[in-house]
Amino acid sequence: MSSKRVRRVYSAEFKRVAVRRMQERRRAKISLAQISRELEVRPDMLRQWERALGAAPAASGGSSGSAEEEVRRLRREVETLRMERDFLKKAAAYFAKEPR
Repeated sequence: MSSKRVRRVYSAEFKRVAVRRMQERRRAKISLAQISRELEVRPDMLRQWERALGAAPAASGGSSGSAEEEVRRLRREVETLRMERDFLKKAAAYFAKEPR
């Protein structure tokens, strides 16, 4: 008899949560082998997901580059929203005027 291996498929959300948990546990000096046993995932899969998600390894001191990018993106978004808000205020004031 041959035993067939079942290939497990993990959702993107599970992978993100697993990588985040792995990084937190690594900061607490827990071995990757222990983390993989807790998550019931092979250690090489966790490392692969970490690379694929673009997450910086916890040993490198965090991901300051991605945080800076996020701040820049949010500042651009805030500026765009302010311009849209100001335009809508002016449009509302224009249409609220009584016709002569």
